[in-house]
Amino acid sequence: MSFDLILRNGEIVFPGAGLRKGSIGVKDGKIAAILAAGDESPARRVLDCSHRWIWPGLIDPHTHIGFGDKANDWATESRTAALGGVTALMSFWRADDLGAATGPWREEALARSVVDFGFHFGVTSRRHVEELEGLAKTFGVTSIKVYLMYKGATGAAKGFTEVDDALLFAALQAGAKVPGGVVGVHCENTEVIPLFREPLKAAGRDDLAAWDEQSPGFLETENVFRVAYFGEKAGCPVNIVHMSAAESLDLVRRLRHPGRPPIHVETCVHYLSLTREAPIGHLGKVNPPLRSQADVDGLWEGVRAGDISTIGSDHVPRKRATKGPDLWQASAGFPGVAQILPILIEEGFHKRGVPLETLAAATSRNVAALYALPGKGEIAPGFDADLVVVNPDATTTVDPAAFPSHSDYSPYEGMSFRGAVTHTLARGRLLVEEGRLATGLEAGGAYLHRAP
Repeated sequence: MSFDLILRNGEIVFPGAGLRKGSIGVKDGKIAAILAAGDESPARRVLDCSHRWIWPGLIDPHTHIGFGDKANDWATESRTAALGGVTALMSFWRADDLGAATGPWREEALARSVVDFGFHFGVTSRRHVEELEGLAKTFGVTSIKVYLMYKGATGAAKGFTEVDDALLFAALQAGAKVPGGVVGVHCENTEVIPLFREPLKAAGRDDLAAWDEQSPGFLETENVFRVAYFGEKAGCPVNIVHMSAAESLDLVRRLRHPGRPPIHVETCVHYLSLTREAPIGHLGKVNPPLRSQADVDGLWEGVRAGDISTIGSDHVPRKRATKGPDLWQASAGFPGVAQILPILIEEGFHKRGVPLETLAAATSRNVAALYALPGKGEIAPGFDADLVVVNPDATTTVDPAAFPSHSDYSPYEGMSFRGAVTHTLARGRLLVEEGRLATGLEAGGAYLHRAP
């Protein structure tokens, strides 16, 4: 067989299944064959991957496209993602009228994104719950998110007045009726936070650790119990998104039982690499907060054991100017879509000995399985040729100026990680060559319509 492209003689990282030296033949945007090392099959182009790892393209399950420069985010953030080896991303989408607004937002993405993309619907009102089943069929969106941190006064300040436990349970009931449906929840007990926050503000605290102290990990854990228990009663799988506290993971382990709806867990790379003591000040403000080193280590053990199934970035492409003038007024969230892979290689593989195939599963196969993404997540014939070539002997030093992102800073700025992306392919199309965006790269990302 003649191929369009061969990635020759690399160490192929099969998610969840180990590494093997070999080559990958690509034809018509698909993986056409896994070839033995040294195979000399003909191809129009050959990439020499000797002394390189070949990863499955990363699927970032947690991004917020449109939170920076809405008109241009799909262009800038998808290209930034590609530079980090991310070949598909899932973005949270909120609108008062999801039925009217989702189609135009999808068209915006199709016109600008270089990587494939899908949506999670943000549920903030009874109307969203009532329309969910129809919206799922129309737009192929099988995952939703409920924001428990937007209860009460916190939600009202953002215009959300219907977020309460009744909305949560109704969303779980509706999610249970969607084929392949999963309900993600931001777990943080916002009703207790003011009890801790006001004394900290009165004391003049403005350090990053104060953000953790005003919303300690047990406020996440308490919400995790409520979500998991309600999910069981509603018969709906739940996903605890951006888990930050090791105590929360311990609780999930105790609550998981055969015959009950699954409790999935996602964490993000900042909860695996940064702590409340990081010398980054207001740049590190995020919800839920950065925690202790013990939490970082506990979450890593969850990744190693498979108790945490997916890892994302929670990428928010705002400017540095929004991160002040003090901790309390700074915006929450920061960019990170391009740092997933180097952080996991450094913190997981090198520092903790977490197998590469385990990391690949958490960033590709498991994401595709959880969200029913067709043709994604595996290195196998018939799957999309979403592939990343990594030089394990190179070093990635984070410089925000090296990315086209709307954001002009990074909480990882100046940090160095072992391993560097040299090539990124999405459905066989080269997006990144020798660490740089391909010349003349144009939009070509596909919408991931899910119909399990």
